[in-house]
Amino acid sequence: MAKRAAYRSRASFKLLQLDGRFGLFRRGDRVVDLGAAPGGWSQVAWERVGPEGRVVAVDRARMAPLEGVELLRADVTAPETAEQIRTVLGGPADIIISDMAPDISGKYPYDHARSIDLCDHALRTASALLRPGGTLVVKVFRGDLFPAFLRRVETRFAKVKATSPKASRPQSAEIYVVAQGLRRPSASSAGAEGPAPARR
Repeated sequence: MAKRAAYRSRASFKLLQLDGRFGLFRRGDRVVDLGAAPGGWSQVAWERVGPEGRVVAVDRARMAPLEGVELLRADVTAPETAEQIRTVLGGPADIIISDMAPDISGKYPYDHARSIDLCDHALRTASALLRPGGTLVVKVFRGDLFPAFLRRVETRFAKVKATSPKASRPQSAEIYVVAQGLRRPSASSAGAEGPAPARR
């Protein structure tokens, strides 16, 4: 189906289903796709936001060009990457999406911990780049560290839901966290994370 629809990966259908359920995208949105290669999620984002929007695809791997999508070759875990994204995006993001996953070692507790670490990087990027009221979507592997991660997300967003789209394989350990309504930071948290970006 992905090939027939000219999507680069079957993961595109997961994002399509999440968008159908939660209404993630609006025309004109600014979108950041973390760990974007090979680009299936960026394709969906561009279709949804249209030419009046912007999509920045970030990955340390080289990606083939995508119509309408700006590519940034950078490591999501590097501290300077958030500022690089902000420069390319030209303002605060409306939605940050992440289908990142670690290279699988075959040792699930280790892979789960690395998945949580990537999700924490996505959460920090969201805190730095999202406008108040913005949305974060991340893929995470289920495990004993997941409840604590979910609580961290819940402290930053007004509405948080963990869900598995139908396009995910039934035996898959992955689950998607959809967090909507980024809260404005308090004075104390603003000092730690920097001021919230203004709505465009």
